[in-house]
Amino acid sequence: MSDAAAINRAIEAVVRNERPRLVAGLMRMTRDLALAEELAQDALVVALNAWPRSGIPGNPAAWLTQTAKRRAIDYFRHKKMAAAKLEEIGRSIDDGAQDHIEQLHESLDDDVGDDLLRLIFTSCHPVLSAESRVALTLRLLGGLTTEEIARAFLTAEPTIGQRIVRAKRTIAEAAVPFEVPRGADRQERLASVLGVVYLIFNEGYSSSTGDDWIRPQLCDTAIQLGRVLTRLMPAEPEVHSLLALMLLQHSRATARTDTQGEPVLLSDQDRSLWDKGRIEEGLAALERATALGGADQPYALQAAIGACHAQASKHEDTNWRKIAELYGRLAARAPSPVVELNRAVAVSMAEGPAAGLALVDRIKDDPALQKYHLLFGIRGDLLSRLGRHTEAMLEFRRAADLTRNDRERRYLLGRAAVAS
Repeated sequence: MSDAAAINRAIEAVVRNERPRLVAGLMRMTRDLALAEELAQDALVVALNAWPRSGIPGNPAAWLTQTAKRRAIDYFRHKKMAAAKLEEIGRSIDDGAQDHIEQLHESLDDDVGDDLLRLIFTSCHPVLSAESRVALTLRLLGGLTTEEIARAFLTAEPTIGQRIVRAKRTIAEAAVPFEVPRGADRQERLASVLGVVYLIFNEGYSSSTGDDWIRPQLCDTAIQLGRVLTRLMPAEPEVHSLLALMLLQHSRATARTDTQGEPVLLSDQDRSLWDKGRIEEGLAALERATALGGADQPYALQAAIGACHAQASKHEDTNWRKIAELYGRLAARAPSPVVELNRAVAVSMAEGPAAGLALVDRIKDDPALQKYHLLFGIRGDLLSRLGRHTEAMLEFRRAADLTRNDRERRYLLGRAAVAS
């Protein structure tokens, strides 16, 4: 890589990292999300043009903030906004020495955490549809471009762009306050935030459409958002639990596909490829959540299941009885046919396929599972283990018909062919 290319890559990385808090700070000042993003984008374009010549400044955040604020003043002057608004923004502008810019940045650091948290709660507000929350969060906080989001979700770029535009308009029209919710509303809103982050992660971990089994960029983005949340909300156990869950699951990323990108079952994975750094970070996050009293909360229970897998040096060492017990606790805390399906898999590993199949057959007619391909894939696997190959073939074919992921479809049809 040439020196110029390396410099450009470094600049792009700084710009991407600084963008979320720049938007957050501008949103606090302008109370207009569309305007805040536009001003931030203007400042970032200036940086991309200036820094290759002048070099990345020692304090890029302060540089970008100053540039964005100057853009804001120009905007309000042009729009002939009230003098009070101009004065409010202009008070922190000074054409003086660099040491004043450093002081400005230090003062902004006092607020940047709160600003980011406000932006997270705004982008994940329940007034928005789930799709809009995901798109807006990836754009504002994940730093992904509209093109990157569209590519990740195999959706047309104009469609993603329209979702983001509509989301901003909805936030403005609903007068969504730029604040961190308090009181009784806080836990419900936090659940929405965590749900959006986990949706992003899951789409990367097990792609619902297309030809890729996993999309690591989405997983990495979700984990980064999880880390931000643990810094901003260190006393919330479910925040640490979600981070633990994502890290422990994503620790297996390298081993989950072969050299051709085809899926590799958990039982066949080379565990030496599992990322020990992610495992250690995940276990530490789970320990923190437990210390905060969150051991029986849903994300913590799921993370504890992930820990059971991570701590088994080989597949045969997995404590399936403990995993089944954890799924039982999860089912009591957050009842779901999908949780029951996963519990059935764990029971089948602990007690045999007949015991697992009995549990699956209790829920196989649940309306919520009729288009869930994993129900039929799991049932096919259990039937195959019991030697009921014709029934297994039919279940694998049904699962293949339901999945929208091309690699998963090929895998399931392969299982069906073996069973026939």
